[in-house]
Amino acid sequence: MFRPRIARSRQTLTAWAFLTPALILLGLSVLIPALMALVMTFTQTGLDVSEPLRFVGLANLRRLSLDPMFYRVLATTLLYLIGIVPPIVLGSLALAVLVNRSLPGMHGLRAAFYTPVLVSIVVAAIAFRWLYAENGLINGWLSVLIGAGFEPIGFLTNPLLALPSVMLVTLWKGLGYYMVIFLAGLQGIPGELYEAAELDGSEGWRQHVDITLPLLRPYITLVSVISAIAATKVFEEVFLMTQGGPADATRTLVYYVYDQAFAELEISYACTVGLALFLLVMLLTLVRLVFAGDRGLI
Repeated sequence: MFRPRIARSRQTLTAWAFLTPALILLGLSVLIPALMALVMTFTQTGLDVSEPLRFVGLANLRRLSLDPMFYRVLATTLLYLIGIVPPIVLGSLALAVLVNRSLPGMHGLRAAFYTPVLVSIVVAAIAFRWLYAENGLINGWLSVLIGAGFEPIGFLTNPLLALPSVMLVTLWKGLGYYMVIFLAGLQGIPGELYEAAELDGSEGWRQHVDITLPLLRPYITLVSVISAIAATKVFEEVFLMTQGGPADATRTLVYYVYDQAFAELEISYACTVGLALFLLVMLLTLVRLVFAGDRGLI
């Protein structure tokens, strides 16, 4: 009677012994800093870090609600999200369907599509800055095609083109990663379903509408939400390529947090903007839980 209880207790202690180092590391690197940032939202810090925190209540939240730049960067972040998620979901799904075939060279094609994921964002940003430059490769090709009278395009200096140009870098790096997720889902679909559908007269793209898309619904939800969360937290591309310009056209929430914390030294207000970002990410996570339900992936 007591031996099963002793065995369960030993298993529980063993599990906690393995979990404790990870929990301590998680607490020191994530939970404690997050709680400190939440506390600092209701305080005011001075330029001298040795000064004690001064409690100001909801002053930072009131400032946030009246800050026109916050609403502008929020709109830019949402625009970035809207511009990234549909192409990355549809593009990665199309690539997964393309490489999910038993044909010669498919393994090499999968590796080629996944290669951008392995490229450092620093390297990718520098490479795309060179491509986008007025004397760069893209403008060079266009000048050859168009000929005399061609005016170089300022991909990163034109407020209308800067944000889509930065989005393209995120899209280029993310397609291969999400393609692998969809590929795992596609390979979990039994081939007999497609054979039965073919007998019923469903052929070509119609099979994907009738079989592939319904069975990949949890994967589509997962990719949509995690790509949306990644889009709301975009920073490296903006920092390395435009630094929020031109005319704040590419300034996002995370870059605004960085700017307030390290350029303006408004640490408390940066924590307040970070709280708004946290709430936005939490909202996206709740959307994922509501739409995926018990059928969703972890």
